[in-house]
Amino acid sequence: MALNERQDGILGIIKEQKKVTVSELASIFFVSEATIRRDLSEMKDMGLVERSHGGAFLPENSEEVSLFYRMERNPGEKDRAASKALPHIPPFKSVFIDSSSTALALAEKMDFSYKTVVTNNLQTAIQLSKKPNVTLILLGGAVQYNTNSTQGSWTAKQLEDFSFDLMLSSCACVIGGATHERSLDQKEIKRVAFERSQKRILIIDHTKFEASATYRAKELKDFDLVVTDSFPPPELDDGSIKFVY
Repeated sequence: MALNERQDGILGIIKEQKKVTVSELASIFFVSEATIRRDLSEMKDMGLVERSHGGAFLPENSEEVSLFYRMERNPGEKDRAASKALPHIPPFKSVFIDSSSTALALAEKMDFSYKTVVTNNLQTAIQLSKKPNVTLILLGGAVQYNTNSTQGSWTAKQLEDFSFDLMLSSCACVIGGATHERSLDQKEIKRVAFERSQKRILIIDHTKFEASATYRAKELKDFDLVVTDSFPPPELDDGSIKFVY
């Protein structure tokens, strides 16, 4: 489910004010309160807001956008980035796949027969569990509602028991030539997985260059390959980063 224009506007207001009432929103958007309630219910299902009596507010983990919303957002761009990455996947026997919707788009195109796949993404685990001859390991931890993934210090600790041939990852955004995440949990999990992997491929669509997030993770130049659906910003395409676009 994707946000419609009004819901996108509602989300912007809630992010700015932190808390709003149904009557306020109905007045702003010139629609009935029943329409606003339906909007807020759909947005709650996406993990974007929490409902209160007569209104809505930002959830505690509001920085982490719902996986299901991310799966619906820019699907064409994600699919193009995944398709461009596919020919560049090196031979591997073991792989870590992060909780991003872009990495999930790539995973759905790959053949994991007789491979070991480790992930903290519940949706990736569900999709790959349908494929034969895959050794699939889902990391334990606290299930994060928005990201539909396991997170926390225990999740990161488990990664220390693995050595991966390959890491397939995305990020919340790219700022100043470095990947950024919206939570410390995501940053830590990806940091440990990065250190435990021989090859690391970052798959991003062009919107990652326009987004924002708080926690700096890895430099783009640290990845063996950065795959995107279109030309990266000129200041980054200086030869120091191995891009495929």
